[in-house]
Amino acid sequence: MTAAGLKSSRRWSASRRSNHSRSLWMAGLLALLAALLALSCTVGTRDVGWADIIAALGGRIDSIGQAAVSVRIPRTLLGLLAGAALGLAGAVMQGVTRNPLADPGILGVNMGASLAVVVGVAWFNIASAAAYIWTAVFGAACAAIFVYVIGSLGRGGATPLKLALAGAATSVAFSSMVLAVVLPRNDIAGGILSWQIGGVGGATFERILPVLPFLAAGFAVSLLSARKLNSLALGDETAAGLGERVAAARAVAALGAILLCGATTAICGPIGFIGLIVPHLCRVLVGVDHRWLLPFSALSGACLLLTADVVGRIIARPAELDVGIVTALVGAPFFIWIVRRQRVREL
Repeated sequence: MTAAGLKSSRRWSASRRSNHSRSLWMAGLLALLAALLALSCTVGTRDVGWADIIAALGGRIDSIGQAAVSVRIPRTLLGLLAGAALGLAGAVMQGVTRNPLADPGILGVNMGASLAVVVGVAWFNIASAAAYIWTAVFGAACAAIFVYVIGSLGRGGATPLKLALAGAATSVAFSSMVLAVVLPRNDIAGGILSWQIGGVGGATFERILPVLPFLAAGFAVSLLSARKLNSLALGDETAAGLGERVAAARAVAALGAILLCGATTAICGPIGFIGLIVPHLCRVLVGVDHRWLLPFSALSGACLLLTADVVGRIIARPAELDVGIVTALVGAPFFIWIVRRQRVREL
């Protein structure tokens, strides 16, 4: 065998081993997700057994335990969808901006969606689920564009650090604007401030159903952008040389992330840091190939949010902590660690 053939054979063998390792991680992640789904249905103020779970899945609510499970099932489904959406959106945003600090919360996208919903409720009396979702998606898109434009000003263009700073400043400004809109309105202040924390409690199938088309579109657009994100990771000039339409690729991938963030914020409120933590952990497991990174980020995001929800139910019994509080307690130190490790260069 020639030297070139031997080298090619080694690369093929390494690729096979890498894909085998990724497949094993995927199987383990799916098993973990299944366990967390079961745990989410059983753990709470009242622990229940498998008999109650099976009966509740069949539509029976003859006992208190079965009634508790029937309430937890839509909550678990919402946690699964919201966590997957935020994890995937974070990976897409980091790929689009080539910014390791990108996150729907840090870049102000979630807070933009939140501000739009609050303004819609307070000033335009929106009430339908569809109006909430469309308003949140519009607010998320406006916030994403605003932060990118601000971060692109000055020498060097949209560097990771400038985008992070612009996003953080925008989040603080939008948060202050939310308070300014809500405080004079005692009739809506309680519900809005509770929603602002971010959580999956009180979920029902009737609330989840309207958001499914938006999430489905966001998942499809984001996952289909994997190859384009791989091209963008090589740099704009290289991607353009390979025939990629850079601006269009960025816009399409960003659209998927905006749909996911807006729809999730509309139904759960702004939940932060999942989109920051998850892609970093997944890169350790599967590398930087977005064809693997994006589905792994979705599954890992679902696992993280479900874990945060279960932990929030346990540590504050008989009350509970919303997932937005739990993810902030975990995510803030993680964000500081990334910055201190000086991992603010482009991906």
